[in-house]
Amino acid sequence: MGSHGKCSPSRRSLLQAILFVAGGAATGAIGWSGHPLAFAVGIAFPALWAFAPSRTVAGLVALAHFLGASRGLPVGASIFFGAQLAIGLGLWLAASLMFVAVHTALWTSRGGWRQPVRYAIAAVLMSAPPFGIVGWAHPITAAGILFPGWAWFGLAATAALLVAMTTRVWPIAAGVAALAFAWSASNWTPPVEPDGWRGINTRFKFDASGQYADYHQQVSTIRLAEAAAGEGVRVAILPESAMGLWSATTERLWTRGLSSLDIMVNGGAAIVDPVGYDNLMIGVSGEGAEILYRERMPVPVSMWQPWTTGGAHARFFANPVFEFAGLKVAPLICYEQLIIWPVIQSMLHAPDVLVATGNAWWTGNTNIVAIQRSSAQAWASLFGLPLVMAFNE
Repeated sequence: MGSHGKCSPSRRSLLQAILFVAGGAATGAIGWSGHPLAFAVGIAFPALWAFAPSRTVAGLVALAHFLGASRGLPVGASIFFGAQLAIGLGLWLAASLMFVAVHTALWTSRGGWRQPVRYAIAAVLMSAPPFGIVGWAHPITAAGILFPGWAWFGLAATAALLVAMTTRVWPIAAGVAALAFAWSASNWTPPVEPDGWRGINTRFKFDASGQYADYHQQVSTIRLAEAAAGEGVRVAILPESAMGLWSATTERLWTRGLSSLDIMVNGGAAIVDPVGYDNLMIGVSGEGAEILYRERMPVPVSMWQPWTTGGAHARFFANPVFEFAGLKVAPLICYEQLIIWPVIQSMLHAPDVLVATGNAWWTGNTNIVAIQRSSAQAWASLFGLPLVMAFNE
């Protein structure tokens, strides 16, 4: 007979595993809840991963973290594809595979230098292609919350804290992170727009391609720019896809509409070619238009479909900044706000302002847009940059 009041080793192991996995779910769900300050919770993820009692539990911790952070995806995917929730659930799990595979493969039970080195490798792999293509919920996003204005020093300090969380000195690292968070939270102010710039949010309806913008929507959008100009705005930022499919006809409509206005407009559009399309930012004024930016990383599956023709092109490391209205702009369109390398690459070019846009018609009542906005705020805060955001919701 077993002893009363004592747990068997198997029950203790199961309870321990449940607690680790629950911790992973908490770092993801709380950290990526849609408030920028909450990113600091993600600092605990490396410790939960490193000190998991087995490789299986470490993989489950990674899975719980990723699924907790991306919990809005099933609903959003089902709305986008017009399919049942089961399709969204399948894509949700599929999206987690790289994150889970990398962290499971690199986990080790051996202490010393091996755990921090392996976590550093995992963190780097999830920051750049190919693994970084689905590198959501990366704890390094907390850098702008813990060390606002520290720029590259803040990024390095956060990376050092994350690595230290996998060692025996994790309580010290956690204490430093807590102190940094307390100081930052007590002084937190979101980044502001540059003087004379304004992000204009819209609520237009789109079809499943996300590109539809008929004549009436184009005219309505031009009226929004006209109203902004009347309020003294010199530069208006419009959401992703606000200008629909760009053509010579669309350009004439816009330049004619802005011809009497002292305003420059940066709006989202798409240009089709024989094998697919580019998701763009277009600069327009009464004097003409130009392509400012071709998206580096469109949304996988729904937009970027490298296995077939007709999808959006991924430019990966192209055009990290552009000049617009006298400032050097770091652009982030939609999905690029959730991953790491686009913003890091842009910051290497010392931009003057961060511009984040999105077309979120498909997100429903999820927190996806809130996470995108929070991420953009965290990165702008880290590098002390003004921020302009424009979303179609």
